[in-house]
Amino acid sequence: MTQSLILHRRGLLMGAGALALSSCAPETSEAGQGEYAASPYRRVSDADWRRRLGDASWRVMRHQGTETPFTSPLNDEHRPGTFVCKGCDLPLFRSTWKFDSHTGWPSFYDVIAANIGRQGDLAIGIPRTEYHCARCLGHQGHVFDDGPRPTGLRYCNNGVALKFMAA
Repeated sequence: MTQSLILHRRGLLMGAGALALSSCAPETSEAGQGEYAASPYRRVSDADWRRRLGDASWRVMRHQGTETPFTSPLNDEHRPGTFVCKGCDLPLFRSTWKFDSHTGWPSFYDVIAANIGRQGDLAIGIPRTEYHCARCLGHQGHVFDDGPRPTGLRYCNNGVALKFMAA
């Protein structure tokens, strides 16, 4: 077999395996449902979002990008307060839920559940659960099951998708 045929078959098998495993991913919620379904933030154009957010936040929040690890000043934020969505100021995390995951991104073991939506993500070929702001649909990050007690979850958030509001 040629090298390209082998790589094509490997990619096909990996994709099929990821699709099969995605059925084991945590439950997802529909973005169009819930309290924020009629939010005016959902009618903002991509160009307006880019002007509002700036390039780095726009890439992450509107195009599911990822910021470079260990670059967010929010990694070192330890004051009492609330972390809110940078796009619409919806509260997402309490500062008491933040912990150092040693991953380079702000991480939290709990979330204000009514204020996020979730969906399956196979972008890198393995099943993950993406979460986003329920009001403006801005991508925040991914949730993993390797966090501390009491939830065992790690909400791995892009710092450029958040703002900190001191108490």
